[in-house]
Amino acid sequence: MFLHFGVNTFTDREWGTGHEKPSIFNPSALNTTQWATVAADAQISLMILTAKHHDGFCLWPSNYTLHSVVSSPWKSGKGDVVQEFVNAASAQGIDAGIYLSPWDKYEPRYGHDVAYNEYYLAQLQELLNKYENVREIWFDGAKDPKAENVSYYFSDWFSMVKELQSSINIFSDAGPDVRWVGDETGSAGNTCWSTINRTSLSIGSPDITAYLNTGDPRGVDWVPAECDVSIRKGWFWHKSESPKKLSELLDIYYNSVGKNCLLLLNVPPNSSGLISDTDANRLKEFRSSINTIFHKNLAESCYINVSSQRGDFGPEKMLDSDHLWSYWAPKEHDNEKEHWIEIWGKDGNIRFNVIRIQEAIGLGQRIKEHEIYVDHKLVIKGTTVGYKRLHRLDGDEVHAHVVRIRIREARGVPLISSIGLHFDPFWHSTFTMA
Repeated sequence: MFLHFGVNTFTDREWGTGHEKPSIFNPSALNTTQWATVAADAQISLMILTAKHHDGFCLWPSNYTLHSVVSSPWKSGKGDVVQEFVNAASAQGIDAGIYLSPWDKYEPRYGHDVAYNEYYLAQLQELLNKYENVREIWFDGAKDPKAENVSYYFSDWFSMVKELQSSINIFSDAGPDVRWVGDETGSAGNTCWSTINRTSLSIGSPDITAYLNTGDPRGVDWVPAECDVSIRKGWFWHKSESPKKLSELLDIYYNSVGKNCLLLLNVPPNSSGLISDTDANRLKEFRSSINTIFHKNLAESCYINVSSQRGDFGPEKMLDSDHLWSYWAPKEHDNEKEHWIEIWGKDGNIRFNVIRIQEAIGLGQRIKEHEIYVDHKLVIKGTTVGYKRLHRLDGDEVHAHVVRIRIREARGVPLISSIGLHFDPFWHSTFTMA
């Protein structure tokens, strides 16, 4: 979960100017415990806060600028949003992350490479020394198009991050740990590899979005994609906006999580300093819908046949609760180019409209091409699978006797950790949850 919060929350802007007076930052009821409770109710595993956006206003009392909460009337200048955020997330067992914008419209050193990069490094060091156990730090390549010859010393920044908190995950266009998916719609490519070649990427370049969206089967760097998208039209809270419909959020889920990606959903606190009830309720509805769809795996009550089995790695491994290290492995024969799984309904009929496939991702991403047949009719021609691939079938529901997953091409022997047949009552449906 992303949380965009700052002076823009009070000016009704998406991007600030850098000339905002700190006095406008004065949330009347800021409560980070409420943020974390909303996140916990939605089973969010990680929260990322905009500690500083492009306007340069800092949500913590930085020693390197007065353009921060220390100059605001909130808590008489003695408050620290970042500290309260980290504490609240930790109390709920949720990992905390930080976004520190490289573009700073307030700081006069911006545009002077050495001086500004030293300033940015100082703030980065300050954050990671003060706030421990940061799980992810979020970088982008946003730059002032009017500033000439602006350079960001990403390699120095990344080195400092790893030196200060070695277990942290670094997000950027090129990773090194997590990569941007190339858009802000929450949609990955139909083909999505977790591998890329980082040397082929320049952070902030508009020419790399297609490459980021699909990944690279020949990539030597393991950098899974993260899909960032907002629950509203904008990233910051605006009184005139409402959260996306449930159907839109479910589309985003299938196009991100369902395509081998992480979903980073922005839920912005309002000018009171709280997540609005409309957003909190929609987020809770979203989680409830996901639970409704996937709580029951119809394949568990079916017969499972496979093309072959290697040792103890039988088809039952695809139906247990371990979706990482327990898996089905077919025999490896030089003359066997394809592998398949068949799911047969015991009563002769299966009612579903979602097919789930998961690879044993801890042992690599292998499947390059797969097909799905329902009652011997080809319904899906797919490429990559990865950690999780979700296929929604056209129509409200499908009644079938047998589902066949055919792996046409893979890098080495395919290893399938989990399969599932599910029923999504919200797909092509006018039904709305209360």
